[in-house]
Amino acid sequence: MVEMTLTYDGDQRSTSVHGPSGTALIIDAPVDNGGKGESYSPSDLVATGLGACMLTYIGKAADRHGWDVRGTRIVVQKDMVADPLRRIGRLVVDIHLTRDFDDKEMRILTNTVTTCPVKLSISDQIEVPITFHLPVQ
Repeated sequence: MVEMTLTYDGDQRSTSVHGPSGTALIIDAPVDNGGKGESYSPSDLVATGLGACMLTYIGKAADRHGWDVRGTRIVVQKDMVADPLRRIGRLVVDIHLTRDFDDKEMRILTNTVTTCPVKLSISDQIEVPITFHLPVQ
């Protein structure tokens, strides 16, 4: 179990402290929801968690198979919806690879990112299209 302690600071801002490391993270409500938008919003952290989880699991697969994936980048675009309630509607994931992969390796990568724990925890109400981008030669 990992514990995070969050404290409300006022003005729709909170501070979260990661128990094991003591690292602090400021969380702000977004401007379009009445906040200052000066840091990650709660829903930004969901998108960040998804990208970080996928990238971590790509790294784990790379370690198992002896692939060098340093420099691989994931861009997650979060789209909110407001009907019937404000929530995340889509998390568009673009994975920018730093090397070419054959068909078997791409199947491994696809399975890896679609079965990471955060992806598996996201509601079916949230669309999560994933696109892999191979390096330009």
